[in-house]
Amino acid sequence: MSKKNERNTKGKIITAAWDLFYEQGYEDTTVEEIIERSGTSKGSFYHYFEGKDALLGSLSYIFDEEYAKLQDTLTGEMSCFDKLLYLNCELFSVIEDRIDIDLLTRLYSTQLITKGEKHLLDNKRLYYKLLRKIVTDGQKNGEFTTDMTVNEIVKLYAMCERALLYDWCLCNGEYSLKQYAKNVMPMFLFKIRV
Repeated sequence: MSKKNERNTKGKIITAAWDLFYEQGYEDTTVEEIIERSGTSKGSFYHYFEGKDALLGSLSYIFDEEYAKLQDTLTGEMSCFDKLLYLNCELFSVIEDRIDIDLLTRLYSTQLITKGEKHLLDNKRLYYKLLRKIVTDGQKNGEFTTDMTVNEIVKLYAMCERALLYDWCLCNGEYSLKQYAKNVMPMFLFKIRV
């Protein structure tokens, strides 16, 4: 099987699983339903995942799918700072609208206790590549400080996003994540601007 077909098959399984998790809840979703919805086979499912719990770590894949779509909507008229805020706002909108808060909470808890791969911190993700490009461009055009490295700024941005998500989970989603982030992300990131 080619790499592209492998990615497509794995992606179908992940997308089907998260759609089902959102529609009927994690506990009420079976592996068989995921296989049926994804149009794949039991063998394919177990080739990529040990079981349903293993899918919790795949949320970063869903996030990166959203970033791939958003990447095409970034315009040259937007400042680099506005691009960062736009990406944050759009992703948090997707999280509020499509990701069950209990699943998000479960994902964060698994990332805290896992001994293996921490998907959210994988620097090879599209998320980090896109952030590095925006920050590099912002430093080149004099919009962002050069007192910090690109990686330090990206780490700060990602840490701020995780903090907002974590707090939203702790508060059981009692407020709009997107609206709150619109207010506080500019304050969190003011140090990177020139």
